[in-house]
Amino acid sequence: MLNLLGEYPSTLDAKSRVLLPAALKKQLGGEESKGFVVNRDVFSECLVLYPMEEWNKTSADVRRLNRFDPENVEFIRRFLNGATPLELDANGRLLIPKPLMAYARLEKDVVFTGMGDRIEMWSEALHKGALGGNVDFKSLAAKVMGGKPKANEP
Repeated sequence: MLNLLGEYPSTLDAKSRVLLPAALKKQLGGEESKGFVVNRDVFSECLVLYPMEEWNKTSADVRRLNRFDPENVEFIRRFLNGATPLELDANGRLLIPKPLMAYARLEKDVVFTGMGDRIEMWSEALHKGALGGNVDFKSLAAKVMGGKPKANEP
């Protein structure tokens, strides 16, 4: 079971290749040799890099959806649109498809973030913006994790 953690800067080269950070590669424990699937994120302007085993689990969930329900079909179509298998080259780089680069506004500086069983790939500028903003993290944590903040917590 993967538990990918951390933020790692990297750089896209002129040919749309990006080096998978060594710290993530180490956390993958050999899973990187099986390849990845890269796709648009459902909620943010970033890309999601699924190790192949995790992609297989996710796509199995998608395949179980009722294809006679129009909303399911629309979701399947949008979710799978752009999903692309990737492999590391001999130098440990990934070639990112141009349409996906455009979606995530990837230019030169990118940030990889470990998200448990998958990896997000952000443009550096959008990553800073996504973590900024007006999110009350204390309330969000209380809502998501099921507890309420204590009255004496800042």
